[in-house]
Amino acid sequence: MSIRGLKKKQPKTFKVRIITVDAEMEFSCEMKWKGKDLFDLVCRALGLRETWFFGLQYTIKGMCTWLKMDKKVLDQEIPKEDPISFHFLAKFYPEKVEEELLQEITQHLFFLQVKKQILDEEIYCSPEATVLLASYAVQAKYGDYDPNFHEPGFLAHDELLPKRVLRQYQLTAEMWEEKITAWYAEHRGIARDEAEMNYLKIAQDLEMYGVNYFPIAQNKNHTDLLLGVDAKGIHIYSINNRFSPNKSFEWSSIRNISCSEKELTIKPLDKKAEVFKFFSSQLKVNKLIFQLCIGNHDLFMRRRKVDSIEIQQMKAQAREEKARKKMENQRLAREKQLREEAERAKEELERRLFQLEDEARQANEALLRSQEAAELLAEKAQIAEEEAKLLAQNAAEAEQERQRLELTALKSKEEKRLMEQKMREAELIAVKLVKESDRRAKEAEHLKQDLHEAREAERKAKQKLLDITRLNYPHMAKYPQYCPGDSRDGTFDKGSIKLDLKDIDLKRLSFEIERERLDYLEKSRKFEDRLKELKSEIHALKLEEKQAGLCS
Repeated sequence: MSIRGLKKKQPKTFKVRIITVDAEMEFSCEMKWKGKDLFDLVCRALGLRETWFFGLQYTIKGMCTWLKMDKKVLDQEIPKEDPISFHFLAKFYPEKVEEELLQEITQHLFFLQVKKQILDEEIYCSPEATVLLASYAVQAKYGDYDPNFHEPGFLAHDELLPKRVLRQYQLTAEMWEEKITAWYAEHRGIARDEAEMNYLKIAQDLEMYGVNYFPIAQNKNHTDLLLGVDAKGIHIYSINNRFSPNKSFEWSSIRNISCSEKELTIKPLDKKAEVFKFFSSQLKVNKLIFQLCIGNHDLFMRRRKVDSIEIQQMKAQAREEKARKKMENQRLAREKQLREEAERAKEELERRLFQLEDEARQANEALLRSQEAAELLAEKAQIAEEEAKLLAQNAAEAEQERQRLELTALKSKEEKRLMEQKMREAELIAVKLVKESDRRAKEAEHLKQDLHEAREAERKAKQKLLDITRLNYPHMAKYPQYCPGDSRDGTFDKGSIKLDLKDIDLKRLSFEIERERLDYLEKSRKFEDRLKELKSEIHALKLEEKQAGLCS
């Protein structure tokens, strides 16, 4: 067979892009493939066996639709694009996630989808619950919390809380991270699959979990209600309240659901009960509602039947896998614990070694300091000895100085006493001189008075003598050169003799006065010299006393 013949027999294909919650895949599909062929290929690529929860969704004319399994892919109303995009999503939800989700991949896909729905606010969640769910999401992504590795800001690029919650509270990103980390730190030891399961177990109790909402009307003119379909049944809500249904039809109480054009009818199991009819805006919406009702009802009935061999095998494998993972986790936890203990022991040994090295270093430093201190002490001892000698010498000098000062003090006292005595003597001499001066002055005054009287008497005697001479010797008036004193016969009267004696006394008195005056002047000069000497001695003693005071 030729190469051209082989080429002609190759089937025609088209490309599709499969978008999961966290990845994208591209496949080449044969033109004749039905929806189930493509779906099975994706499930095999993912390693998924619990295929009944999932489907391939696409959007056409603004409406989300599920790819039909029994029809060819290209025969369905799909987007005309290359490659054709489909979203691989959970179409039906389990009633109890812990019991029904057997495979880890199934659980992981549900976790990612429900987490996205909560963050996109398709499922309402209270702020407190969102923080707890975020902590499990962080545990699933990062593993156990380690403060040395998970430093502040490590969640800065992770979307963990709905924008509604962030707007509701005026908290910074750091504050939210602190709150999430506080819960995250308590999940230590929880494996990734266990953290994701805990997330789903909390999420499945939320009112909007697993519910598909459709606008409906009880008549053909008004769309005033919402119809919700989930794993438990069909619920009717008011248009503004998606939490509490006004009316519910559990799958166990529904006898039949029929669809004709835009009308859908729910017949209760109780034939006496009222049949519920509603209208949707489009036939496609009615068909989608009907398709979801059939799928959820089939799963509801399937859960209540005996498990098929395939399901039993899957559950057995899941139990074995869980047991194996449990043992593996326990082994890993034990190894981790042993490793942490070994690391702690190593850190303790390193700390102890460092401490011992530090103590040894400190001991060496202390030894060096001791040696230095010993050397310093030796130097200080030598210096102290020299200082002691110097102090002894200074003490001896001080003692000599003290003795000298004492002698000086004694000498100063003796000199002071002598000075005081001389001063007293000088004062006495001065007093005596003053008295003597006063007495001499008085004597001089008396002598002056006596002299004056004597001179007056002399004048009077001379006058009298002249008068007598004129009377007794008139011829002497003619001879004035004659002097009675020259008379040779020596015959003078009594008055003449008295005159000569008086004259002699006056001369003698004058001579004595002059002599005493000279003696007084001599004594005064000597007294002044003596006073000058005393003043010099007193001044010298005062200077010595001041110097002695400064030296002490």
